[in-house]
Amino acid sequence: MAQGVVIIGVQWGDEGKGKIVDYYAREANIVARFQGGNNAGHTIVVGGKQYILHLIPSGVLHPHTECIVGSGVVVDPEVFLEEIETLKKLGIVDLEKRVRLSDRSHLILEYHKALDAAREGGGGGGKKIGTTKRGIGPTYEDRVARRGIRVADLFDKASFTEKFESNLKEKNFLLKEMYGCEPVSVERAVEKYSAIAEKLRPFVADTADHLTNQIAAGKKILYEGAQGVLLDVDYGTYPYVTSSQTLPSQCALGLGSRFPDNTLFMGVIKAYSTRVGEGPFVTELKDATGEKLRKTGNEFGATTGRPRRCGWLDLVAVRYALRVSGITRLAITKADVLSGFAELKVCVSYEHKGKRLTTVPAVTQHLEEVTPIYETVPGWEQSLVNVRSASDLPKSMWSYISYIEKFTGAKVSLISTGAGREAVIDIESAF
Repeated sequence: MAQGVVIIGVQWGDEGKGKIVDYYAREANIVARFQGGNNAGHTIVVGGKQYILHLIPSGVLHPHTECIVGSGVVVDPEVFLEEIETLKKLGIVDLEKRVRLSDRSHLILEYHKALDAAREGGGGGGKKIGTTKRGIGPTYEDRVARRGIRVADLFDKASFTEKFESNLKEKNFLLKEMYGCEPVSVERAVEKYSAIAEKLRPFVADTADHLTNQIAAGKKILYEGAQGVLLDVDYGTYPYVTSSQTLPSQCALGLGSRFPDNTLFMGVIKAYSTRVGEGPFVTELKDATGEKLRKTGNEFGATTGRPRRCGWLDLVAVRYALRVSGITRLAITKADVLSGFAELKVCVSYEHKGKRLTTVPAVTQHLEEVTPIYETVPGWEQSLVNVRSASDLPKSMWSYISYIEKFTGAKVSLISTGAGREAVIDIESAF
């Protein structure tokens, strides 16, 4: 059994990681988030009630579990506090004791959100990436450019004001002159963030030191990823990616603490493929089958509400994602959505200008030009909604699982058969 378990999306995000994290959090002492921002939405259904989380790890729904938001996460403090208040109203208790926010996390500020919206609106003539316009990209830009403002800076008003004003000179110039947008007010923003600082103070901590001590004490750690491997800024379908590194190796960097010696890397895939926003999607179905997947799977973004693009399972992309990430176990979600299909298709290679490709090319244009090569496997009619035992799964579904395992080289450890917390078949335990 592992002391550490990393849960990472293997496709383009929206694989249902929140539910899988919630499931494994039953046995974890700490659930830690290490990258991304509130552009990632995790949806969990407990007792028929839906919880949508954006910054705070999904483990918060278990009263015994501590949650850490690490320094690799960019944090909109307003969204963080709104989420805390929403959880309190839903009856989630002891949040000041159970939720810790890194003092080294970079802040998403007003000007980041304004710039993100202006750029994605096309005012500067650039190509749309399909961002959520929540300021994630501009904040990571400032972090790398060494002009970012971190959570700890909030508690020194003079220093915060100086840094904010310095950054705002450039941001307001871009907003006004390049994008024709309204500038951000220094005075109003500084007063707002001063008030926010006091509300945020009970949650702020040196999370790297705390996590290191907890690992040494033998506590079980669950690492919660955001987005997916194919949205990684280096190894995803660049430039249609997120602004952070989503791979398991980023956990240690984004949390400032080494992995436990015994750590398992688990990837989450849907039984089919989906993607939100722009970018290449080889197996996308723009027909009645794609619409059926979208409707049956309720494929709309948890953060934006945007309809997801749907298609058959792309095993070429999955195998590539496993190779660059080191993932050895898989959890399959939305298996119930495929019930009723007589046949299923899986993409096993690409064709590009007469040449067969067996991995994802680095040049995005090439990926946009490829044709998927499919193999057809039997589907199943049986509903999986009330199936809770592996032995009760249809034989043809076991064949589908075996096909995935053989093609990718990873072992399927868990299958989700519905939206609820209880709709899980645990084939091989992680902790």
